[in-house]
Amino acid sequence: QVQLVESGGGLVQTGGSLRLSCAASGRTFTSYAVGWFRQAPGKGREFVATTSTSGGIKYYADSVKGRFTISRDNAKNTVYLQMNSLKPEDTAVYYCATGVVYDRRNPNEYDYWGQGTQVTVSS
Repeated sequence: QVQLVESGGGLVQTGGSLRLSCAASGRTFTSYAVGWFRQAPGKGREFVATTSTSGGIKYYADSVKGRFTISRDNAKNTVYLQMNSLKPEDTAVYYCATGVVYDRRNPNEYDYWGQGTQVTVSS
Protein backbone atom coordinates (compact mmCIF):
# COMPACT_ATOMS: atom_id res chain seq x y z
CA GLN A 1 0.00 0.00 0.00
CA VAL A 2 1.16 3.52 -0.84
CA GLN A 3 -0.27 6.74 0.54
CA LEU A 4 0.11 9.97 -1.42
CA VAL A 5 -0.45 13.51 -0.21
CA GLU A 6 -0.39 16.48 -2.57
CA SER A 7 0.31 20.04 -1.51
CA GLY A 8 1.25 23.38 -3.02
CA GLY A 9 -1.92 24.32 -4.82
CA GLY A 10 -3.48 27.74 -4.59
CA LEU A 11 -4.65 30.83 -6.42
CA VAL A 12 -2.25 32.49 -8.83
CA GLN A 13 -2.52 35.07 -11.60
CA THR A 14 -1.98 34.30 -15.27
CA GLY A 15 1.73 33.96 -15.93
CA GLY A 16 2.52 32.98 -12.37
CA SER A 17 4.13 29.85 -10.99
CA LEU A 18 3.37 27.15 -8.46
CA ARG A 19 5.22 24.07 -7.32
CA LEU A 20 3.16 21.07 -6.36
CA SER A 21 4.53 18.34 -4.13
CA CYS A 22 3.47 14.72 -3.83
CA ALA A 23 4.74 13.06 -0.67
CA ALA A 24 4.58 9.28 -0.51
CA SER A 25 4.62 6.81 2.35
CA GLY A 26 4.10 3.12 2.61
CA ARG A 27 5.52 0.54 0.24
CA THR A 28 8.60 1.11 -1.87
CA PHE A 29 7.72 4.28 -3.69
CA THR A 30 10.94 4.30 -5.63
CA SER A 31 9.86 1.17 -7.52
CA TYR A 32 6.94 2.95 -9.16
CA ALA A 33 6.47 5.46 -11.90
CA VAL A 34 4.58 8.57 -10.81
CA GLY A 35 2.12 10.63 -12.78
CA TRP A 36 0.39 13.95 -12.36
CA PHE A 37 -3.15 14.31 -13.62
CA ARG A 38 -5.71 17.07 -13.42
CA GLN A 39 -9.45 17.35 -13.51
CA ALA A 40 -11.34 20.51 -14.29
CA PRO A 41 -15.04 20.89 -13.40
CA GLY A 42 -17.23 18.88 -15.74
CA LYS A 43 -14.27 17.20 -17.44
CA GLY A 44 -12.50 13.88 -17.19
CA ARG A 45 -9.16 13.27 -15.58
CA GLU A 46 -6.40 14.49 -17.88
CA PHE A 47 -2.79 13.37 -18.09
CA VAL A 48 -0.27 16.10 -17.28
CA ALA A 49 3.16 14.54 -16.75
CA THR A 50 4.87 11.36 -15.65
CA THR A 51 8.29 10.30 -14.50
CA SER A 52 10.00 6.93 -14.38
CA THR A 53 11.28 5.27 -11.21
CA SER A 54 14.68 6.95 -11.45
CA GLY A 55 13.34 10.21 -12.82
CA GLY A 56 15.33 9.80 -15.99
CA ILE A 57 12.37 9.39 -18.33
CA LYS A 58 9.66 12.01 -18.41
CA TYR A 59 6.62 12.60 -20.57
CA TYR A 60 4.39 15.64 -20.77
CA ALA A 61 1.04 16.49 -22.23
CA ASP A 62 1.37 18.79 -25.21
CA SER A 63 -0.65 21.43 -23.38
CA VAL A 64 1.98 21.80 -20.65
CA LYS A 65 5.20 20.97 -22.49
CA GLY A 66 7.78 23.70 -22.00
CA ARG A 67 5.90 25.18 -19.03
CA PHE A 68 5.72 22.34 -16.50
CA THR A 69 8.56 20.22 -15.15
CA ILE A 70 8.19 16.98 -13.24
CA SER A 71 10.95 15.79 -10.94
CA ARG A 72 11.39 13.37 -8.11
CA ASP A 73 13.58 13.09 -5.04
CA ASN A 74 13.58 9.43 -4.06
CA ALA A 75 15.54 10.16 -0.90
CA LYS A 76 12.57 12.25 0.25
CA ASN A 77 9.89 10.02 -1.33
CA THR A 78 8.56 13.12 -3.06
CA VAL A 79 7.64 14.06 -6.60
CA TYR A 80 7.28 17.66 -7.71
CA LEU A 81 5.49 19.47 -10.47
CA GLN A 82 6.91 22.89 -11.20
CA MET A 83 4.33 24.90 -13.10
CA ASN A 84 5.38 28.11 -14.83
CA SER A 85 3.59 30.51 -17.17
CA LEU A 86 0.26 29.37 -15.81
CA LYS A 87 -2.89 29.96 -17.83
CA PRO A 88 -6.56 30.03 -16.81
CA GLU A 89 -7.05 26.74 -18.65
CA ASP A 90 -4.64 25.12 -16.17
CA THR A 91 -7.26 25.58 -13.45
CA ALA A 92 -8.13 22.16 -12.05
CA VAL A 93 -7.68 19.78 -9.17
CA TYR A 94 -4.25 18.20 -9.56
CA TYR A 95 -3.64 14.63 -8.49
CA CYS A 96 -0.53 12.53 -8.23
CA ALA A 97 -0.72 8.81 -8.77
CA THR A 98 1.59 5.84 -8.71
CA GLY A 99 1.71 2.13 -9.33
CA VAL A 100 3.01 -0.47 -11.75
CA VAL A 101 1.93 1.02 -15.06
CA TYR A 102 2.54 0.30 -18.72
CA ASP A 103 0.67 3.13 -20.35
CA ARG A 104 1.80 6.02 -18.21
CA ARG A 105 -0.63 8.46 -19.80
CA ASN A 106 -3.66 6.34 -18.88
CA PRO A 107 -5.09 7.18 -15.43
CA ASN A 108 -6.78 3.77 -15.23
CA GLU A 109 -3.35 2.14 -15.03
CA TYR A 110 -2.49 3.77 -11.71
CA ASP A 111 -3.24 2.00 -8.45
CA TYR A 112 -2.72 4.69 -5.82
CA TRP A 113 -3.98 8.27 -5.81
CA GLY A 114 -3.70 11.28 -3.60
CA GLN A 115 -6.64 13.43 -2.54
CA GLY A 116 -5.78 16.25 -4.94
CA THR A 117 -4.84 19.88 -4.60
CA GLN A 118 -6.72 22.78 -6.18
CA VAL A 119 -4.94 25.07 -8.61
CA THR A 120 -6.79 28.18 -9.72
CA VAL A 121 -5.35 30.58 -12.28
CA SER A 122 -7.09 33.93 -12.53
CA SER A 123 -7.16 35.95 -15.74
